[in-house]
Amino acid sequence: MGLSLGPTVFHFPAYAPDLNAQEAIWALVKRTIGNLAAAHLDQLATAVKRSLRKIQYRPHLIDGCLAGAGLALDT
Repeated sequence: MGLSLGPTVFHFPAYAPDLNAQEAIWALVKRTIGNLAAAHLDQLATAVKRSLRKIQYRPHLIDGCLAGAGLALDT
């Protein structure tokens, strides 16, 4: 009989942030708010939302993040 005496090991692929388009978007956000000295969490949240909104209206930035991850939108 094939009884397992230990834990089951699952092998997952290595983490590759350069293949994740979200990482590129967050890098853009961090670049815009990098020197922010927020006194309250609300100020930080507002700055992040503002940065994401600006990125949303600049499709070439989103396209660049997708292309950098080897992805593309079909239009």
